[in-house]
Amino acid sequence: MAERSDNGPESDIVEKLVHINRVAATVKGGRRFSFAALMVVGDQKGRVGFGHGKAREVPEAIRKATEEAKKTMIRVPLRESRTLHHDGNGRWGAGKVMVRAAPPGTGVIAGGPMRAVLETLGVQDVVGKSTGSSNPYNMVRATFEALKVQSSPRQIAAKRGKKVSDVLGRRDDGASSTDSLEG
Repeated sequence: MAERSDNGPESDIVEKLVHINRVAATVKGGRRFSFAALMVVGDQKGRVGFGHGKAREVPEAIRKATEEAKKTMIRVPLRESRTLHHDGNGRWGAGKVMVRAAPPGTGVIAGGPMRAVLETLGVQDVVGKSTGSSNPYNMVRATFEALKVQSSPRQIAAKRGKKVSDVLGRRDDGASSTDSLEG
């Protein structure tokens, strides 16, 4: 997995090469090779995107994939800027993934394409499991499906028209739940 960082306006963007595929087309004079690249980019602060590029040379395929990835970035809410708020499942084709929030010090426990997505997202403590297909394209898309359903308590409170403390179940009046049952 290659990492790069540009000095442009988005200098804090980390790029990871997930997979390169060489494709051969048989033509009259022999074989003609082209390359397909799968890239994941992220700012390691909650934004991540992926892209796919095809070209006759590897660097051009990587450039195209990186451009597409920057255009398709999504924002994922993180808890304490280190883990996810809740567990999530994602599926794309035969690729199935499960991501789970983890306590501090766990690290990124995930393999291959899933690890690339979670590291560029900026998650430090997460447990990921991939079942089904190990195709990198489907694994990346399934991981994105799992991340798209992530929501923070603030988003849930805004949807319900409540305060964040009401959503989290914290009580402001100082009474415990047993006090209200005895009255």
